[in-house]
Amino acid sequence: MAALTAPTAPAAVPGRPRRERRVPSVAAPRRRTGRVLVAVALVAVGIAFLVPLAWIVLASLDPAATVSVKVPETFTRDNFAEILTWEGTFRPLWNSTVISGGTAVITVLASVLAAYPLSRYQMRFRKPFLYTILFGTCLPITAMMVPVYALFVNLGLLDSVPGTVFFLAATSLPMAIWMTKNFMDSVPVSLEEAAWVDGAGSMTALRRIVVPLMRPGIAVVFIFVFTGAWGNFFVPFVLLFSPDNQPAAVAIYSFFGTYGTVAYGRLAAFSILYSVPVLVLYLLVQRFSGGSFAMSGAVKG
Repeated sequence: MAALTAPTAPAAVPGRPRRERRVPSVAAPRRRTGRVLVAVALVAVGIAFLVPLAWIVLASLDPAATVSVKVPETFTRDNFAEILTWEGTFRPLWNSTVISGGTAVITVLASVLAAYPLSRYQMRFRKPFLYTILFGTCLPITAMMVPVYALFVNLGLLDSVPGTVFFLAATSLPMAIWMTKNFMDSVPVSLEEAAWVDGAGSMTALRRIVVPLMRPGIAVVFIFVFTGAWGNFFVPFVLLFSPDNQPAAVAIYSFFGTYGTVAYGRLAAFSILYSVPVLVLYLLVQRFSGGSFAMSGAVKG
């Protein structure tokens, strides 16, 4: 009687790839479940951002706007017509532009000059100095306002737009120095060395070599400081008294009545006009900084 033997696998045919049995992976359903959860979370975040925007747009066209999001029964432009005045809208927007623009310009200039030696020179106290700057970014502005208010009273700078601009620039400078230094570190030092061989000084190399190549980074710092000053309510509210000097972030407070009444329609219309300058700034900076991005990438390559 022949002995029983285990079945043997068929011999592989020369030149033909051997087929392997694929075992279903357990990780595939988990990945699909993770993608679904991520998609649901993103949709929830998107709705959380879109609902306030929808309320602003619909309430600005509603003659009887309330705090709820609803499509108005009749559309009107009266809310915009009531706020399009020099005292109510255009003067606060102009004050915001002056304060935010002045703060951004001063901060960018100071941060470039402060970040250059931190990025290019090996100093003994560079790390402690950087950590001190980092500590300056953690100070709450509300805790600083009491001594700052006393200082402004002694210097006679209350209700002064230049004094407010310099204070906002000082509070924005620590983070701006950190950001500017990181952008400046990406510019090759060899380009400055070539300029030094040709007889250029440090400030000449900074102005003609470093700054043009890090123009996109400067634009990012400018937008960061500008938007921070544009939306700052607390500092101008404490330091500026007269309506002639108050920015739009403080003027928007006038739409809230004394007894809890709120003009929702006019508030929404003013909010739309309040956001337009920042959007225009983003578009302008994105358009004019595209060439600098390409130039910087070509030099690095």
